[in-house]
Amino acid sequence: MGSCQKDADNVQMKYRRTFVAFFLLFTFLPALQLDAYFVRYKEQFFRLFHMHLNRNPDNIMENIFWLEQALRAPFANPLFAMAHIENEVQWQKYRYLFMMHINIHLVEQHLFLGNMWNKRYAFFYNAPWRYQVLSSLEIAESSFRTALVYWEEALVWAERARQPQFRWINLRRIQFWEDQAFRIERGTLNYARTINRELTRLQGIREQFQAMDENTY
Repeated sequence: MGSCQKDADNVQMKYRRTFVAFFLLFTFLPALQLDAYFVRYKEQFFRLFHMHLNRNPDNIMENIFWLEQALRAPFANPLFAMAHIENEVQWQKYRYLFMMHINIHLVEQHLFLGNMWNKRYAFFYNAPWRYQVLSSLEIAESSFRTALVYWEEALVWAERARQPQFRWINLRRIQFWEDQAFRIERGTLNYARTINRELTRLQGIREQFQAMDENTY
């Protein structure tokens, strides 16, 4: 009997200690400083963008969302820029390069998304699902054409960043952006060529599926 009473007392004491621990936790938790901040500026949204080892439509759309938010948001103070800024001319070039770079990423993400729905070959044994394939090709085409819009926008910002007053200004930390603007000017970076090639190929695949009927397979 005494042993049972002792065990009951131990269990009760355990519950009391647990209750006190939770009470103290939830009492003082609101007073703790949490490492959180309000995402407001272009640079903050851009840092939420990240490349995935395995791409799928969901994580591509997530990246597109963050990049589009970065386009709409205001720039942070030059002190918090992604490059070392010392004067207003550098600040102006930085903003042009930033907008160009974001638009290039949006081009790439829409190409990735389009390729998720695109078809490279029109196999005859896919004829029973030709209507589903044609619907998939419409989504792919929409993604490719959206990529083309962002590419045209990237060209505008690249041209602004390569104006004469910026020629001899080299912004540290974002040399890759400078290289992109230079390659666009030289024509070695040309996503329009890639996009139009994909659209031409897509149209050819579409026509092959449209020509299929019940006798194809």
